[in-house]
Amino acid sequence: MTIRAAVTHFEPTEAQIDAAQRRIAPYAIRTPILTSETLDRMVKGRVFLKPENLQRSGSFKLRGALNRALQLNEEQREGGIVAWSSGNHGLAISYVARKLGIKATVLMPQEAPKTKIDGVRKNGAAVRLYDKTKEVREEIGAQIAAATGATIVPPYDDPFVITGQATLGAEMAEQVRDMGQVLDAALFPCSGGGLVSGAACGLHTLMPQASVYSVEPLNFDGMAISLAAGQAMKASAQGTSICDALLVPAPGQLTLPICRAHLKEGLSVTDEEVKEAIRFAFQELKLVVEPGGATALAAVLAGKVDAAGKCLGVLISGGNVDPDKFAAFVNEQG
Repeated sequence: MTIRAAVTHFEPTEAQIDAAQRRIAPYAIRTPILTSETLDRMVKGRVFLKPENLQRSGSFKLRGALNRALQLNEEQREGGIVAWSSGNHGLAISYVARKLGIKATVLMPQEAPKTKIDGVRKNGAAVRLYDKTKEVREEIGAQIAAATGATIVPPYDDPFVITGQATLGAEMAEQVRDMGQVLDAALFPCSGGGLVSGAACGLHTLMPQASVYSVEPLNFDGMAISLAAGQAMKASAQGTSICDALLVPAPGQLTLPICRAHLKEGLSVTDEEVKEAIRFAFQELKLVVEPGGATALAAVLAGKVDAAGKCLGVLISGGNVDPDKFAAFVNEQG
């Protein structure tokens, strides 16, 4: 097991983000920017959508997984990787491990979507299901790492992973700039904060004036609560949410300070608002989007930000959803 000194503060620099962009470029798709006249009319502004559901492994998580795995030394590669994930990080890690010829073990909750569990196994990784009510995934991961020599790659609270996700914000800014536009604001789905913290840093290297918002499921909006309070807080986590990828109730130790420096505010959305965004993406954009991947779009459609006369960047972060659940979301009357 590789032991590193604990990092108490981290923020990716422009040079580190540039290096990460070059590092992952041979493996990751430069996903496009999409626009919708219908959406623009609805919000009375211009919305630039970046569909990372079209990314390899089906979500933005590939970027952080690649940036970490590509910097393992030979000894670390031999030991393999152990990760924990509700799905998308596991899919990304298993995909990257297969591409690079590295062993991987992914810890997944028993109730994770079947599509995600099956996808991780199909990529050749070992899946260890655990009971969230009785087991602690970090403890299991540490035990596996100690026994096998594997390197732990957490889903969000890791400098390499955050820097990988920063490439997304930089890429969005570059593409919008190349279209002759400047973003007034950008919205990113949020769970532990690895995506929005990194993406905000990447975006701000080119468009420092843009306001950045995190978007979480209601009752799992630990980032929004923490930003409002000015300190780390935990959301109520009452009930559940269809956003299975975003059920972390509190932000990460590394991600929160970055978000406090770069974000304007944290937003939350209801399951009904997420379902409406899923339906809109399917009907108007012809995209398959998972619930967690639709939260930023849901916030825009629900009027959580003032888009009138402004240019907004919106990330669609993933598309790994069970077919039967997706069909139910699409067919349900809004």
